[in-house]
Amino acid sequence: MGISRRDILGAVPLALTGSATLGRRAFAQAAEVEYVELKTAYGRLRGARTGNLTTFKGIPYGGPVSGANRFQAAPALKPWQGVRDALSFGAPSWQPGQRRNEPPQDEDCLFLNVWTPAADNRKRPVMFYSHGGGFTTGSAGASYQDGGNLARTFDVVVVATNHRLGLFGYLYLGDLGAEEFATSGNQGLLDIRDGLRWVRENIEAFGGDPANVMIFGESGGGAKTSCLYAMPSAAPYFHKASIESGPGIRMMPRDVATETTLMTLKQLGLEKSDWRKLLEVPADKLMQAQTGLGRSGGGPLGMNGGRKGMGGGSSPGGFGPVVDGVVLPRHPFDPEAPSISREKPLLVGYNRDETVFFFNQQRNTEVYNLTEESLKERLAKEFTGNAEAVFDAYRKSRPDASPSDLYIAITTARMIGIGAMTIAERKSAQHGAPAYLYVFKHANESLIPGTQHKMGTPHAMEITYKFYNVERPGQQGGNAGGGLMSISRPESVKAAHNMAELWSTFARTGKPAAKGQPEWPAYSAQVRATMEIDTDCRIVNDPHPLERKLWERLDP
Repeated sequence: MGISRRDILGAVPLALTGSATLGRRAFAQAAEVEYVELKTAYGRLRGARTGNLTTFKGIPYGGPVSGANRFQAAPALKPWQGVRDALSFGAPSWQPGQRRNEPPQDEDCLFLNVWTPAADNRKRPVMFYSHGGGFTTGSAGASYQDGGNLARTFDVVVVATNHRLGLFGYLYLGDLGAEEFATSGNQGLLDIRDGLRWVRENIEAFGGDPANVMIFGESGGGAKTSCLYAMPSAAPYFHKASIESGPGIRMMPRDVATETTLMTLKQLGLEKSDWRKLLEVPADKLMQAQTGLGRSGGGPLGMNGGRKGMGGGSSPGGFGPVVDGVVLPRHPFDPEAPSISREKPLLVGYNRDETVFFFNQQRNTEVYNLTEESLKERLAKEFTGNAEAVFDAYRKSRPDASPSDLYIAITTARMIGIGAMTIAERKSAQHGAPAYLYVFKHANESLIPGTQHKMGTPHAMEITYKFYNVERPGQQGGNAGGGLMSISRPESVKAAHNMAELWSTFARTGKPAAKGQPEWPAYSAQVRATMEIDTDCRIVNDPHPLERKLWERLDP
């Protein structure tokens, strides 16, 4: 009964708009496609306009990164002659498995997509998204993060990139003795930086404002955003950020990254002195070596998260950004928030029941049938010497919760929640631009297969809400503007509208707001204002203080 990211998102009743009439109208418009041409700094592009949405897909933003360019910064994109079609998604990076309804994987994966209400030089806010999937999977072509509804409903321009993943993006060769590979441990981040630079150069032609760019991302995309927030070379290209369910506080130290590289060489039967042969190994063999290490390196934090959460893993064998002293000169939010982004507003938060997603991936149904005795046994194994304190704090804080719900709350806090709060605290302590903390609480009432436990609000569930894709598209629709299968619950439509409006208003002004919802105060250590996002949002000051104080003792 393992449940994937697609399954979690597919279980959410998604809605294009709040009404069946508007949904059918969008489907009818799908047959009325017009072609749109515009000029970029590299050549002319042909996109597609359907109603009040114009899309450009598969736009190259960097040169080839295969062959002799493997593990190096992308060369500049060369201009082209004539008109280049931007009508279909570009290749995703090499990763485990083939992505559904997307082109075959390729090392040369530097493509981006743009969704805009119109290519009319209107200077709308730009929302630049980094996909999830840790640092090893994902792409900008996933339907649940289609930017069309967000763009047309809230008058913004949405951009998303494919970028190098896994060892193609994060194999660190900097300690093996070649200057041209000094940045090899962070090529995935540099790709995203290059995408932001492309936005600076070109987005005005697409109706966007290069002087008002928000970066955001979920899970691994949140951790990537954390890194961009601390990257000197990315600093000129964005103005605000949102870190969602992936608080990248710490990244991989150089020594751990180098040990992972040595493990990779061993998997391939290569000696350390022969590391340059990595440039000649076929891409599929490199993927086999990555898989052979036995770790995905994909989680933004791993199950040890909290204030010491480390992207890509704290032990050798995984792949993620490297604190190399060059691209990433320091840990993103440790020991404090990065000074280079002091004046850039920040949104950060998580979903109430994050770890339900991961338990389902692990086919772990035992956690949904815990008794107080079996919960205490689990905590004794996971919190040596502190299990009683953890149980007591959560039982007092949530007297009516079942043992299973207590365990979900504990693991969610440990993996992601405390890290999100830590980022808000450290950002607030700068006394610069504000930080805003949220918890997404709108629940999926469906039962988890094989259990009597409700899905709740698991990791990744909020993606379709913030993109306003709250109605699952039918098979005939080309994207989230396609045909409808069913109309979602009105409560879900409203919750999605709230979240999408909060995010798009933040992109526009630097302060999140939605009509009819409470004002969202900036976070501070004194008040700890937290927005609970739901059908009706509410502000809660210092939610669950007993739990917070527990983690401050256990995870200083």
